[in-house]
Amino acid sequence: MGTDSVELSVEPGTTPRGVAQAVADRGVRVPPELLFAWFRLSGQARDIKAGSYEIPRGTTPRQLLSKLVRGEESLQSMTLLEGWTFRQVREALARAPNLKPDSAALSQEDLMTRLGRPGLHPEGRFFPDTYTYAKGSSDLAVLRRALRAMDDRLQAAWSVRSPQVAVKTPEEALILASIVEKETGTAADRGRIAGVFTNRLRIGMLLQTDPTVIYGMGERFDGNLRKKDLQTDTPWNTYTRGGLPPTPIAMPGKASLLAAVQPAQTNALYFVARGDGSSQFSATLEEHNRAVNKYQRGR
Repeated sequence: MGTDSVELSVEPGTTPRGVAQAVADRGVRVPPELLFAWFRLSGQARDIKAGSYEIPRGTTPRQLLSKLVRGEESLQSMTLLEGWTFRQVREALARAPNLKPDSAALSQEDLMTRLGRPGLHPEGRFFPDTYTYAKGSSDLAVLRRALRAMDDRLQAAWSVRSPQVAVKTPEEALILASIVEKETGTAADRGRIAGVFTNRLRIGMLLQTDPTVIYGMGERFDGNLRKKDLQTDTPWNTYTRGGLPPTPIAMPGKASLLAAVQPAQTNALYFVARGDGSSQFSATLEEHNRAVNKYQRGR
């Protein structure tokens, strides 16, 4: 912010006289007695709203009162990205400017209780988007909005689900969408990736998706996934356990939510990364092995 404006913070319960004094204290050249008198004469003094405001230095008492009564706060914003884990969400909240860290000392369980969802695992429950907030807002308020946004997006997706879906509940759709989010390197493949997992779920085939294994490893993952990792059982290891993992593994965006409930119709059961972000899809293990040799082993 330039020197042509000042920041004014009006705390809840501040009297009109206190607001007038705070304006003067911030360097706006209006005598506080004059400003308070204007507030009283206007009849709107009691309508002043708490919040954080950006006040141009040449603001007149009339303009200032109008801004404070309308609650024209100066806003900040933070972005939650598709594919982030809840740990990354918490790190972003801690970095967000002028956001009160009310959740910082809370365990995951206590945090979800404060958000009105006791017992719910937080992973994947917040919609990735950009959220604006007034300076000094609680990070719990931002999380609450992101939680409601995911509820709304998930219900909207579930209401347009295809008859071909293998998932039986919105909860399962959210879990599958989180896997699709982490497996998709290029948007054009998203529906087919969802189709592969849908086919596997339908016939009872193991999902065998690396991102779930990595998620289950937590902080033990060092950037390299080894054969022993695929063989080490965790609740999220889809090489050792059938069906979907018990929770989402990341935040899916709108496109992944829709892909999970409207998967592309395909006979593919396998896919492998080509190395350019896209995937090669195969219907048989023989085809898949050839694709692995070509794209992963360079044979």
